[in-house]
Amino acid sequence: MINIYKKEIRSFFNSLVGYLAIALFLLVTGLLLWVFPETSILENGYASLEGFFAIAPYLFIFLIPAIAMRAIAGEISDGTFELLRSRPHSLSAIVFGKFFGVFTIALLAILPTILYAVSLYFIASPEGNIDIGAIIGSYVGLLFLAAVYSAISLFCSCLTKNSVVAFLLGIFAVFFAYYGFDALGNLRIFSAHEDFVKALGIQTHYLSISRGVLLAEDSLYFVSIILLFLIFTKGHLERGFRKRAIAFTRYGIAICGYFLLNNSSTASLLGRIDFTEDQRFTLSENTKKLLTNLQEPVYLTVFLTGDLPNGFNQLKKATVDMANDFKSYSNGNLKFTLIDPLEGSPEEQQAFTEALVSRGAYPTNLSVKTEQGFTQKLIFPVAIIHSEKQEFVVNLLQQKKGSRPEEALNNSIQNLEYALSSALKKVNDNSSSFIGFSEGHGEPSDLELYDAMQSLAVGNQVGRVNLDSVTYASLDQLNVLFIVKPKTAFSDADKYKLDYFVRHGGRVVWAIDQIDADLQQLQRQGSQPLIGRTLHLDDQLFLYGVRLNYDLIADLNCGQIPLTVGSMAGQSQIELAPWYLFPILAATSAHPVVKNLDGIRTEFIGSIDTIETAAIQKEILLTSSPFIKTINTPNAISLQMVEEAPDPKTFRAKPATVAVLLQGKFPYVFENRPTPSGITLPVDLSNISKESKMLVMSDGDWLINQISAKDQSPYPLGWDRYTEQQFANKVFLQNVVDYLIDDENLISLRNREVKLRLLDQAVVREKKVFWQLINVLLPILVLTITALLQQLWRKRRYGRKRG
Repeated sequence: MINIYKKEIRSFFNSLVGYLAIALFLLVTGLLLWVFPETSILENGYASLEGFFAIAPYLFIFLIPAIAMRAIAGEISDGTFELLRSRPHSLSAIVFGKFFGVFTIALLAILPTILYAVSLYFIASPEGNIDIGAIIGSYVGLLFLAAVYSAISLFCSCLTKNSVVAFLLGIFAVFFAYYGFDALGNLRIFSAHEDFVKALGIQTHYLSISRGVLLAEDSLYFVSIILLFLIFTKGHLERGFRKRAIAFTRYGIAICGYFLLNNSSTASLLGRIDFTEDQRFTLSENTKKLLTNLQEPVYLTVFLTGDLPNGFNQLKKATVDMANDFKSYSNGNLKFTLIDPLEGSPEEQQAFTEALVSRGAYPTNLSVKTEQGFTQKLIFPVAIIHSEKQEFVVNLLQQKKGSRPEEALNNSIQNLEYALSSALKKVNDNSSSFIGFSEGHGEPSDLELYDAMQSLAVGNQVGRVNLDSVTYASLDQLNVLFIVKPKTAFSDADKYKLDYFVRHGGRVVWAIDQIDADLQQLQRQGSQPLIGRTLHLDDQLFLYGVRLNYDLIADLNCGQIPLTVGSMAGQSQIELAPWYLFPILAATSAHPVVKNLDGIRTEFIGSIDTIETAAIQKEILLTSSPFIKTINTPNAISLQMVEEAPDPKTFRAKPATVAVLLQGKFPYVFENRPTPSGITLPVDLSNISKESKMLVMSDGDWLINQISAKDQSPYPLGWDRYTEQQFANKVFLQNVVDYLIDDENLISLRNREVKLRLLDQAVVREKKVFWQLINVLLPILVLTITALLQQLWRKRRYGRKRG
């Protein structure tokens, strides 16, 4: 076999045609990756070779059949194949020798492309910021692909004695093997067996490996396909020496072996290797458990597709990869679909867009740079997960004010597993949690809390709780209680029931406004005195370790409100003005509840002090900006504040705490106190102290959605109808509930880190032509020098005159 192998390589490189084929491959690859704008790494901006591994299968469709076309067909045409058979070589040795020869030549063609990775190393920001593990894993996939193409092309070469026909057959065969089964799987006739049909093709398995992950099922697939086509090649070459029945029996055994090796249970005995540095394609054990425990079909539909900018293509690819990983662990119970909502006629696009918006899937409007300037493009960075019972909209794009677009997209990629797992759990969990919103103390109406309650209704049972009438049995069923912006005092009986709830492990979200301040009253009267509310909760919260101060925070990082600035032709002139008493909270904590969140909109928020309390852990979750001043009571506020230019010297202080997480065994508030009136069935809570959690926030408006003045319909939570901005209030709410209901394993997924790997744009701008020349011309130059030296050596060795 070794002699056949050496002969195959020598015969390919003995003429310049072989070098020309490889040079053409390197030239086209270099131009596509480094010069042509639409596919250029330099234009893409990411320090990644994903583009190379995406186009390589299509370039190999021409390269490898060109390498293999004369491997057997040329021998038969020249009459040397029979001579080869007459030598002491078995047919298996001939087939394997030629296969390894073709594969080695393909490997030599790939070898110069390592220069691309070296170049990325030097132009990354900072230098060396590339994922070497992912690149190595992707090259493993490329080698598997080259080996499969070599086996298929060799089989095509044995079918004819015409090398050109063998080349054309090879192109058709490898193209169909790579793309054909995937296309067939998309046909309606195969919809019931889509996954099975696609798994027969190369594309599904190559794309899995090319991202830097080696799955057992993919490696078994490639090995089995290689062996299958080598068996077919050998069987065809010995057809004149074996009975047809024996040949077909061997073919049948080979095909059965292929399906046996590619059985999912066989692959599951092995494992997977994630070559990526940050293990970005390795799911957490809790996510795997969630997926394997799916009892009924769940459907994941992603709408982030179509003609997308580079960064959003990265997010789309990460989403598709994550969805496929989810699918692989779901035992067939997760169905994944990718839909472009902006396909079809304008009328169809409009109808689809309205349907998505009505379901809470909102688009994002992008400014995309084109040759003519900037154009607006609508995209839907959302997914919908639904079962027969429930549906949940997943926002794939996690924006954060002040961060670069690349950072926002990377944060979104980091958050994908949590976002999808959380939604999947909500639509699939049959043991839903009970969540209550208190009433009876002047709390906001159902309409004002509509979106907050609806957002939590997926996977949970949500309703109102009146502490005056609620029973202990109902409190025992309740998991989380929201106390949102009460305006009247809590009785001792109410506080007793709250104490009962907390001592039994109940979770509470305190969203308290200590100051009575209202924008509508300000707009009617022009000014308003600041009066502290008497809620009778201070003593209870003090024992828990927090004190809500009777003050308001004026923050330069704030929202805007409409103000009348004059009139023209009898029409009021309204402008938006910054209103410092509506702070926008920027999450700076690394806690998974708020990590990488966009701004959270608040109104008339106060400050919080934390108090040393035994057995209770406290973690500051949200603070104001450092550009604040505090307005204490007694005092008054007026709309004239917007007319006054802020003095930066007065708006400078230590960031004020506005939200605190509490965890531990909370003290018994009514210890050594008489049972309050109104409690007919007192309970001894002195020996009951279960672990509990709380969120205390000095604002209730962050949970209140604005209401349309036209039709009294609620806006989404966090939507500011004045500035038409969406803030992260809803995401913050969902994260808080996930954290409180003991889903720390789930919320911890938000701590996942995916390193952002970008090119150094300064280096790219200054030395763009240099790196283009290096990567396009240097491989060809090295190949040319090698070819000339090899031809010169052959002439010197074989061109001597014999005496």
